[in-house]
Amino acid sequence: MNEVEVQQRARSFISGLDIKDVRDDLTVYVKAANAKLVFDELNDGEAGYTMTKPNGKHVITVNSREPKERQRFTVCHEVAHIILELESSHEEVPSWSCAKRHVNEVFCDTFAVELLMPYTQWKAALPKDEEPSKEVIEEMAERFCVSFPAAASRYASLADLPCCYVTMERGVVRYAAMSTSLRRVGAKVFLRTPIPSGSVAHRLREAGRSGFETGEVAQDIWFENWEKGLDMRELARHYRQADITQSLLWFDHDELPAVEVNRFGQVVREDEGLSELTGELPWPKKG
Repeated sequence: MNEVEVQQRARSFISGLDIKDVRDDLTVYVKAANAKLVFDELNDGEAGYTMTKPNGKHVITVNSREPKERQRFTVCHEVAHIILELESSHEEVPSWSCAKRHVNEVFCDTFAVELLMPYTQWKAALPKDEEPSKEVIEEMAERFCVSFPAAASRYASLADLPCCYVTMERGVVRYAAMSTSLRRVGAKVFLRTPIPSGSVAHRLREAGRSGFETGEVAQDIWFENWEKGLDMRELARHYRQADITQSLLWFDHDELPAVEVNRFGQVVREDEGLSELTGELPWPKKG
């Protein structure tokens, strides 16, 4: 199973359901998963869990102490565990963290995103001909009752223009979601590395305050093996208390490098021909 297959499973799951009211009520998903929803005061950092009765009925318990957006995500995440038949592996890693999470949890997050922000509804609601901005992301987050990071990630994944959403924890790049146009050219963000020093995210975190900031940066400080001399816009947000930073990166199609990618997702370089002969043998001498 991979991320694309999970997305397809999620869209197949909701295809026959009446999802017009999921912004306010997730009961349709819970019932389709043969489950019952219960709210309880759980420990800090414990979002929820699912128990299965001998008769096959599932009971999803959600932490009532968490924000509404977080509760909704947990409901859909637990539905994903049921539909995908994946065991939970929360361990000691917080549910909001990208670091060291089990692949089952990542897949269930992907499934949950499809349920909370259905593809067709999202594309229909997205403001047309508007450049990415804090206001646009906040509007979409409010419309689908999700967190700002969830809306920003969804925006980047489904954007028509080259766009990328990056999450950083404690100054280290952990996760990136990209638009189709960036994936097609083999774009890869530097993961498990410090936040690029020339980025808006780095500047905002170094300032030691929570907030937003937008600026223009070089594309190659974020993407591996990237063409130099190209710029893009970066909208960064920093949460000082949790030391989490997020960036939305985007630029126009005419600033997208013209590269060829093979079926393995690797960039194909032009053949520069044989190197110039020097008269020296390429292998080491003996003795």
